[in-house]
Amino acid sequence: MRISVLKAMFVVCGVWVESAVAAPPSEPIVRIAQLVIDPSQLAAYQVAVKEEMADSVRFEPGVLTLYSVAEKEHPNRLHFFEIYSNEAAYQSHIASPHFQKYVKTTQSMILSKELIETVPVQLSTQPGR
Repeated sequence: MRISVLKAMFVVCGVWVESAVAAPPSEPIVRIAQLVIDPSQLAAYQVAVKEEMADSVRFEPGVLTLYSVAEKEHPNRLHFFEIYSNEAAYQSHIASPHFQKYVKTTQSMILSKELIETVPVQLSTQPGR
């Protein structure tokens, strides 16, 4: 009996290792978005996007980085840099309730939007940050 249990454990472990080794590496998804916001609604937009971004990094482990910056000379031109652990994490993010709320809330505030697909070349972060 003891030998068959050990044999079964080796088989299960072997299958698990084989599937882990055979699985393709998960590539991070990096997105850039450039938005122009109606200047008269900029303050309301900033409240909505800050809430959405905070909820995304708090509730979604696959959302690794979300940055938003505005141009100094044109504060209604916003640029977003986003990193997701993989495609599934990105798809989960855009389907999340807080992102859908953001989309609905800000739809009339956004004058133009450009989403840029990227291929990561090098992603460097200081340890612990």
